Amino acid sequence: MAVPEPVVAVRESPEGRRRRVRLGVLLVVFALGALGLAAVTRSGAVAFGLSVSGSAAVRLPAAATGWVLSVVALVIAVVQLWRGLPRRWSGALFALFGVAFVVTFICWAAAGKTFPLTNQIQGTLALSTPLILGALAGVLCERAGVINIAIEGQLLAGACAAAIVATMSGSFLVGAVAAMLAGVAIAWLLAVFSIRYLVNQIVLGVVLVVFATGLTGYLFDQLTALPDGSARFDEPGTMQPIAVPVLSRIPILGPTIFEQTALVYAMVLLVVVITVVLYRTRWGMRVRAVGEHPRAAATVGIGVLRIRYQAVLLGGAVAGLGGAYFTIGSTGGFTKEMAAGNGFIALAAVIMGRWNPIGSTCAALFFGFTKALQGQLQVLATPIPTEVLQMTPYLLTVIAVAGAVGQVRPPRAGGEPYVAQ
Repeated sequence: MAVPEPVVAVRESPEGRRRRVRLGVLLVVFALGALGLAAVTRSGAVAFGLSVSGSAAVRLPAAATGWVLSVVALVIAVVQLWRGLPRRWSGALFALFGVAFVVTFICWAAAGKTFPLTNQIQGTLALSTPLILGALAGVLCERAGVINIAIEGQLLAGACAAAIVATMSGSFLVGAVAAMLAGVAIAWLLAVFSIRYLVNQIVLGVVLVVFATGLTGYLFDQLTALPDGSARFDEPGTMQPIAVPVLSRIPILGPTIFEQTALVYAMVLLVVVITVVLYRTRWGMRVRAVGEHPRAAATVGIGVLRIRYQAVLLGGAVAGLGGAYFTIGSTGGFTKEMAAGNGFIALAAVIMGRWNPIGSTCAALFFGFTKALQGQLQVLATPIPTEVLQMTPYLLTVIAVAGAVGQVRPPRAGGEPYVAQ
């Protein structure tokens, strides 16, 4: 008769306990806030619009829905605080907590009104695309051990180059290539000064952001000051949406998700490609080895400096493409400082996403969702002051990263210069 193996209890480390309690307290605060919103929600129904015209909608009782979802959020928060969520289901439960809180908030803000859900989805995709591309650039660089604070500058350079070159050439493709080259140019400065000359990567990144901001602003002023300057250099137009066969015909979701510009589809493709490259190829293994222990990687014949140069330059190309979305992908023209802090939010998405392409994409989608939600709430004329709505995406960014700090571990060699011996 087989004797069952004894069950060995796994003791929680003091650091793990502190992390669990810290995150649990944060979730409890949010859950109690959701309960408070449910308590003051007006009676009536909230309609979630499922079409652009608003003809199709799902109606839910605002107060009752808020109460149910806020209680669900509180249960998840208490379990996390008490003993921690099960590791296997933690991702799904955290996602459920976020959905419960957001829907409770919408029920409070839009009670008796129609919340345009399709507009929210479209806005999330539009606002998340440059964030995702910037976050992918950050993942590539930091996995190789180079901290990329200069994402904001790479986005700006890409946006400016795309607008000018696409206007002059009349080709969106040429403009996108120019944007990638502009991002590579900023990345080359980051690589040379941080890898070869061992300049502090944090300080260098800030300097490059200031440099890109000043350079693009100067070029914009000089070119638009010429006769017919705006028409000659800053009217590229915007890409037309491309409908995906079959998928675009799906009711409700089809026209909302599967009719996007080429840059959005390129973003989705890059998420898949970079994930596969980092975790399923020899080059990706070398990138991660260089970011974790460069000296050990060098002992087995890996060219540490070469790999870091390659990763940083590739990241610059991806970020430059994200900058192109600001101009030829959405607005149809360049304005000074139009990146508006998106590069730093993308950097926060890298941290929140655990330096993983998929995780960083999900984090960027979350930030894009909050920015789109801000615009929807302004249209609905909620009782929240406009100034508070404008700061909401950045406040949530700080809270999300604060919740992630201590829960994640960056690449060990991140920010550390390597000197070959």
